[in-house]
Amino acid sequence: MLNILYRDDKLIAIDKPSGLLVHRSLIDKHETRFAIQVLRDQIGQRVYPLHRLDKPTSGVLLFALTEDAARNMGTVFGGNQAHKTYLAVVRGYAAEQDRIDYPLREDLDRMTDARAQQDKPAQPAVTDYQRLATLELEISDGRHPTSRYSLLEVTPRTGRKHQIRRHLKHIFHPIIGDTTHGDGRHNRIFREHLHCQRLLLSARELRFTHPVSGAPILIQAPLDTEFQRIVDLFGDVRCARNDP
Repeated sequence: MLNILYRDDKLIAIDKPSGLLVHRSLIDKHETRFAIQVLRDQIGQRVYPLHRLDKPTSGVLLFALTEDAARNMGTVFGGNQAHKTYLAVVRGYAAEQDRIDYPLREDLDRMTDARAQQDKPAQPAVTDYQRLATLELEISDGRHPTSRYSLLEVTPRTGRKHQIRRHLKHIFHPIIGDTTHGDGRHNRIFREHLHCQRLLLSARELRFTHPVSGAPILIQAPLDTEFQRIVDLFGDVRCARNDP
């Protein structure tokens, strides 16, 4: 059963677990469970996804309960009026804070995007981050005697596909557990030494103005046990409103 974080007569938000697809995909033909289907069956009514989270990413995922609400919220998301905050563990010691302003070409998949325009120019993409803590493990990464990591609070200002993962790779601080844009040596350290199998990226918070009531809405998701165990290694850290 999915953990429901917020619900009114127009909108519903869940805490999507890592490993759950939002909807059916040609990339994962073998999958039989999807957030849309599970939530629909759980509440007994149709739901309309308003944004996406990658399969390995956990956290706040918002749906509309009516077609009108979906259209209204489409305007909110399309106008970058929904503000998202993520938590990520990355390789290396990142700067205390920075803005990544680096245009991204559309990240096309050869199976699902075969009919999409293949030569689109790069689109503006901006991501802000703040470093919350650092960690040094007495484990060699093969190049250095120790391995260093940062815990980041990340705020995407635009909504490009895989934006956070691609931007953090661009600045040479890939997210731990990212098998596409990450660093295999450090992923292996976390799997073999810390017994962590997941992508360490979580959508912690979503803020927006309700399109019907006009009320400010804040939805927060807790960290799952595996992610929280890794965060605890960084010491006494106040993570992006750590008690949603």
